[in-house]
Amino acid sequence: MANNPSAIKRTRQTIKRTEKNTAKLSEMRTHIKKYKNAVETGEGDLQALLTNAVKSIDIAAGHGIIHTNKAKRLKSNLATYAK
Repeated sequence: MANNPSAIKRTRQTIKRTEKNTAKLSEMRTHIKKYKNAVETGEGDLQALLTNAVKSIDIAAGHGIIHTNKAKRLKSNLATYAK
């Protein structure tokens, strides 16, 4: 790594951004798992859980954490999962 102020700042920013992106990705996966578990067990408010999962997928796609096409595929799979 170069030892100049701009390189040091970029490293700091990368670390901070990586932590935020990892947290959002983890949150998205958690919402998806909660929805799938609720569908399998038949417990909980499925519509609210689906809404939370789709919302977290949209947030991840909007921030560039996952690709737009992957977000669409995930949402489509979740919509058909309960059927």
